[in-house]
Amino acid sequence: MLKINKLLLTFLCLFCCSLISAQKPKFHVIAFYTGVNDQAHVSYVHEANAWFPKMAEQYNFSYDSTSNWSNLNATFLAKYQVVLFLDTRPDQPEQRLAFENYMKNGGAWMGFHFSAFALTPSSYPQNWDWYHNEFLGSGQYGSNTWRPTSAILRTNTNHPVTKNLPSTFKSQPNEWYRWEKDLRKNPNIDILLAVDSTSFPLGTGPKAHEIWHSGYYPVAWSNKNYKMIYVNMGHNDMDYEHKFGKTTTSLSHTFENETQNQFIINSLLWLGYGKKLKGKN
Repeated sequence: MLKINKLLLTFLCLFCCSLISAQKPKFHVIAFYTGVNDQAHVSYVHEANAWFPKMAEQYNFSYDSTSNWSNLNATFLAKYQVVLFLDTRPDQPEQRLAFENYMKNGGAWMGFHFSAFALTPSSYPQNWDWYHNEFLGSGQYGSNTWRPTSAILRTNTNHPVTKNLPSTFKSQPNEWYRWEKDLRKNPNIDILLAVDSTSFPLGTGPKAHEIWHSGYYPVAWSNKNYKMIYVNMGHNDMDYEHKFGKTTTSLSHTFENETQNQFIINSLLWLGYGKKLKGKN
């Protein structure tokens, strides 16, 4: 009887250990956001902070978020394998240095839409050369389409995060950015998604320069020297004119597109697993 009890206890211990191991997150994600300016960016932040925890449960990673940018320091970042910038970027020199060191020491990052914005002069001047010129490679913001609309995106299917995606797909509505630098000329940049020519004209105006009729516009890319992916998506269409009520409500949602969602989760898993996406390499 004693031997049976010992065997039973051993079995229970092994079972509990395997259960704990199975539930342990494979990697940890921290999302930084500001969420106080453009209503479309605020809408996206709320949506992202609801969607990512669901993905964390499904794909076995942990997701935390904070609007306290002073947490962008070495001690805090040491707990996380992936950092997200949902809308803005850090402004304080010590925060920027902590992030640069984090990335240069093997950390991973995924940024969305406004996190790459910089324009001098503006409230977000281009005063961080490493981030905008070396890390992102895009330089300053150039222009954008308006109103937020869907685009047909062309996929670079030679990259691990895009191998299971169609060659083209229709995105969710978004405000699309043009950049100062031509990323095609940067040997360190892998362009993952770009606006397909079938999208033109892209945008509805009312200003003529807010409608694109031709050109090459990358909307997601990675830098070979870092574990990073930037995604231009993150600006929902909004009822700016209050046609549907007194408050500014969302007319579209970024995470209501199966293919686009698959690209985002592929990217996050690729970063979280250290650029090794199971079944993709």
